[in-house]
Amino acid sequence: MIDRDGYRPNVGIVLCNWKNKVFWGKRVREHAWQFPQGGIQHGETPEAAMYRELLEEVGLARQHVWVLGRTRDWLRYDVPDRWLRREWRSHYRGQKQIWFLLRLVGRDCDVRLRASSKPEFDAWRWSDYWMPMDAVIEFKREVYQRALEELAPYLKRRRRGGARGRRGESSETAGALEPG
Repeated sequence: MIDRDGYRPNVGIVLCNWKNKVFWGKRVREHAWQFPQGGIQHGETPEAAMYRELLEEVGLARQHVWVLGRTRDWLRYDVPDRWLRREWRSHYRGQKQIWFLLRLVGRDCDVRLRASSKPEFDAWRWSDYWMPMDAVIEFKREVYQRALEELAPYLKRRRRGGARGRRGESSETAGALEPG
């Protein structure tokens, strides 16, 4: 499913722990590290795609995370021609992504990289939120930077009345957020 401008709808996931360290996955048989991400299927909402991708790539279910926030709009990146299959070059430009910031409320041992038959990652680590972007493939760096900048304020917010959100609950349904 590619839009008329040549972008495939996708979700990106910034998963953080209680120390605000973020999850980085190492792509299978590569020396590339990235955040979990994946395509939105026809008829699927971005939030539903996020939960599906989280389970497929990281092995975490809805009850293992809280949704802290999401980007307001699509963030786009173009894929360089050398990375594209020849038959895609006339109509595919790249991806447009809605990014979600999640808090792990489960444990590190809940992460299961082999939860699907085709694992995306073969290793993972917690890193500083503002880790240098040189670890990210060059054509995705700007989108990663923009997503982190837009999502960072959600790390400093708390729920009204001191209540925490419920597991697997979106920020829209969990109650109002206020600056911390």
